[in-house]
Amino acid sequence: MTNEPLTILFVGATGSIGRLAVTEALRQGHTARALVRNERRARSLDDRAHVVIGDLTRPETLTAAVDGVDAIVFTHGAPYGSSDLEAVDYAGVRNILTALDGRRARIALMTAIGVTARAEYYDWKRRSERLVRASGNPYTIVRPGWFDYNDNNQLQITLLQGDTRHAGNSSDGVIARHQIARVLIDSLTSDNAANTTLELVAEHGPEQPCLDPLFARLDRDPNGSIDGVRDQQNLPLDAELESVVADLEDAADRT
Repeated sequence: MTNEPLTILFVGATGSIGRLAVTEALRQGHTARALVRNERRARSLDDRAHVVIGDLTRPETLTAAVDGVDAIVFTHGAPYGSSDLEAVDYAGVRNILTALDGRRARIALMTAIGVTARAEYYDWKRRSERLVRASGNPYTIVRPGWFDYNDNNQLQITLLQGDTRHAGNSSDGVIARHQIARVLIDSLTSDNAANTTLELVAEHGPEQPCLDPLFARLDRDPNGSIDGVRDQQNLPLDAELESVVADLEDAADRT
C-alpha cells in the first residue's frame, strides 16, 4: 500500500459517481484531473480539480489528458438503452488506453453488477473490462450494485466475486454512490486490490474505517486472463467480434 499522492485522471468526471470520486481523491490528498468536453460541463466539479478538455470518442484529443498521470478512474457510461454503448462504454476505454501508448497507469474501472449476464448493455461494459486486463496495467474493476438503495443502517461495504447476481433489480445488491467513489479511490493505493475484479454491495452494519483487509480477501484474476476470476465463460474469445479481438491484441501489444 502506498501513501504517495497520485495524479489521477477522471473519465466521466461530471457524472453522479465521477463528481464524488473527484472530491474523494482530493480529500485523500491526490491531484484530480477531470476530463470534460467543454468548460461549461466542469462547473459542477470541485473547484480544486484541474480541468482538461477532450472528447472521449476522439482519440486525437486525449493526449494532454493522459500526459503524466499516475492513475485513471473510469466512471463514464452511456445511458441505459442508448445506442452509444459501443462508442462510449467500450471505445472510451480503448481510446484512453491508446492515448497512453504503453505508459503505465493504475486503473480503476467501474462497470456494473451482472455484467456477465449477456445483454448488449452489459456486453460492451464487459468488453471494456477485457481491454483493461489485456493492457497489462495494474487495475481494479468494480461492479457496483444499485445506487443509493441502501437502508439507513446498510453501509457495511461487501466485496463479492464471480458475478452471480443477475436479477436485474435491487435484489442484486445496493450501494451508496459515495461508497462507490471511496472504493474506486482506495483501490488505487492498495497492493491487495491490484488485478482484481469485484462486485460491490452494502450489507447492514456500519461502514468500515479501512478497506485494505477487504481487498486482501479477494482472489486475483488469473495472469493473462481477459476475464475476472470465477466469471462465467459465456463470451468465448473465438466467438467475439473481429474488431474486439483486434483491439485486445492491440492493447496487449502496447504493454
